Amino acid sequence: MTKLNINGTSRKIDLPADTPLLWVLRDQLGLTGTKYGCGMAVCGACTVHLDGNPTRACVTPISAAVGKKIVTIEAIEQDVTGKKVQDAWLSLGVPQCGYCQAGQIMSATALLKQHSQPSDTEIDKAMSGNLCRCGTYPRIRAAIKQVADLPEGKS
Repeated sequence: MTKLNINGTSRKIDLPADTPLLWVLRDQLGLTGTKYGCGMAVCGACTVHLDGNPTRACVTPISAAVGKKIVTIEAIEQDVTGKKVQDAWLSLGVPQCGYCQAGQIMSATALLKQHSQPSDTEIDKAMSGNLCRCGTYPRIRAAIKQVADLPEGKS
């Protein structure tokens, strides 16, 4: 039995220690906001926070999450910065198909919590592991800058 802290709730999981966190979230707990994209930690659709750090749940075994605080997209609005990021996403119409957006929001929130006014280089680096097939990168950058209270085109 593995004990995990997910979105502030202690959960007991009866699965092998090498089970990917993504499958626990989606299949065992019904937290389907975290998406399966590539299964290789390349696309970022499965991004969650582990102790505040953006982490790819598709390749993270549950054994690596024991004793850590796991936050998914379902609870990100409980974080002040996360709520601001979600609001900026909506106000700027960032999502197109929306499939990657939970992972994008999770990475953007982690970035803004570490760097309240990130440079373009910091934004590029933090968001480089999140792919958007619809190409909404300019709107993603604009939303991050809106939360950071940075003028678009300046950093």
